[in-house]
Amino acid sequence: MIPPKYWFLILLLFVIACAGKSPAASVYDEKADAHHDIAAAIADAEASKRNIVLIFGANWCPDCRALDAQMHKPELASIIEKNFVIVEVDLGREDKNLDLAEQYHVPIKHGIPALAVLTSRGNLLYTMDQGQFADARNMSYESIKAFFEQWKPKR
Repeated sequence: MIPPKYWFLILLLFVIACAGKSPAASVYDEKADAHHDIAAAIADAEASKRNIVLIFGANWCPDCRALDAQMHKPELASIIEKNFVIVEVDLGREDKNLDLAEQYHVPIKHGIPALAVLTSRGNLLYTMDQGQFADARNMSYESIKAFFEQWKPKR
């Protein structure tokens, strides 16, 4: 049994160890210029004949992080790499890039992450208008994969 006088020392060491861990990598670049990123994505997509997926979300959002984790699983990552240019659009605390959400008809009031799919030329193909991925933490990998399969470019 540990003497009571050592509990404080153990607690202090635990707090120091936890503080030393690096935070999880951010999904969304909070300093990015989303307008510029979308323009660059259109140029890239046009040259590579891929569609564009705009993912509206934020680093504080657990469902955004869950979707990102699913998208990085090898099979889905391969599908995405071959068929899509991805642009993560940071919404901050739902106070950034709202003009882009409006432009692409993405009603973030239904929850995030929210996606829009564009052609390689930047024309809107589809918008998640009912918060379809707003519960990404509880969605199956297969249903997320099916979304990307459905919106692959028609070649």
